[in-house]
Amino acid sequence: MRIHSYFEMYLKHAQTMLGDAFDYAINTCHISGDDFVNMFIVSSISKRIENGEPACVAGKSGIELVHEIVFETMQKELDIEPEVNYSRSCEYWIGWAVAYYQWYSDRSFKEIFRVLSFEDLKRMYYILHEADISKFVDIVDSKMKEYYVETNLKRIRTTYGYTQQELSDLSGVSLRSIQLYEQRNKDINKASVDKLYRISKVFGCKIEDLIEK
Repeated sequence: MRIHSYFEMYLKHAQTMLGDAFDYAINTCHISGDDFVNMFIVSSISKRIENGEPACVAGKSGIELVHEIVFETMQKELDIEPEVNYSRSCEYWIGWAVAYYQWYSDRSFKEIFRVLSFEDLKRMYYILHEADISKFVDIVDSKMKEYYVETNLKRIRTTYGYTQQELSDLSGVSLRSIQLYEQRNKDINKASVDKLYRISKVFGCKIEDLIEK
C-alpha cells in the first residue's frame, strides 16, 4: 500500500497545473525545456507540491506557478500573457504525466528528472500521450529500478518476504519511514539507533547490514 503526500481528489488539479506550467513556460515564455526543469526542481514550489501543500496542489494555476518559479530562481517578473490553447501540447503532457508519477511514486521531482531528461520525456510523448497513464508509470518504474539500485533494507525485506506494512507492524517503525528509506528519500544511515535496532531485530541481522555503504 502506497502512502501519498496528498489526497487523490487533488491529483487532477495538480496534473493540470503542472501541465499548464510547462506549456506556458516553454511555448509562451520561450524558456527551454531543460532550463525550466532545472528552475522547477531547485525552486521551493517543487518541494511544496511534493509535500502536498494545499496552496500548490489545489489553489494555484500553472501560470501563477511559472511566475513564482521564475521570480524565485531568476529574480525576474514575467509579464507575458498566456495564449489561448485548445489542444494539449507535448509540453503540457510532460508536466501532466510527471505530476501523476510524482504523486503515485512519492519520489521527488529531482529524482525523477535525474533519470528522465526533458528530451527523454518528449520522445515518450509520441508513443504514450494517447495511452493510459499506467503505461507511462510502468516504463518510468522500470527506468527508476535500473537507475536506483535497491537499498539494503528493501533487499533484506523482500528476501524475508515481508511487505512494507508487515515490517512496520513488526518493528514499530512507521510505514512512511520505511518507504522513504527504501526510496532513498530519507537517509537510513542517519536513522536513530533505536529504529535500526528494531528493524534489524525483525530480520535477525546486524544493524550494519541495513547501512548503505
